[in-house]
Amino acid sequence: MSENLVRVIDAYIFRQTENGLKFLLMKRAETKMYEHLWQGVAGKIEAGEKSWEAAIRELKEETGFDAVRMFVADHVSHFYETHGDRINLVPVFGIEVDREDVTISEEHCEFKWVNFETARDTLVWKGQKEGIIAVNDMLISNDDRIKWSEIKL
Repeated sequence: MSENLVRVIDAYIFRQTENGLKFLLMKRAETKMYEHLWQGVAGKIEAGEKSWEAAIRELKEETGFDAVRMFVADHVSHFYETHGDRINLVPVFGIEVDREDVTISEEHCEFKWVNFETARDTLVWKGQKEGIIAVNDMLISNDDRIKWSEIKL
């Protein structure tokens, strides 16, 4: 029987601009699995770490950014891995930053700031698309979901 496991996170990084919301996408380096795949911030949860803590750590490691605001998206991605016969549940976060200068790590070879439509169309995996759609929907809606799911930094 497959095991359900929360071991990785996804975070979609955004900033406010004069031209509306911009989302950060980074291209994985060719030395990494899924080389040249565009993604947000993603990574493994370390021992003793909460999912939201992993998102903040991965943000810093992959971009050099500190979070200005952070919330839990009302979406959990999921995917199956044959290795380990496991189903991964992936918490999704929205993280706001206040500048555009990215310091990418060796995990990535390129980055770009794009509008929501371009971000959604650039992402490949269904879980990524659903994750950024959930983050964007929460950002543009006129309801209290972000307030209710905000993480105090």
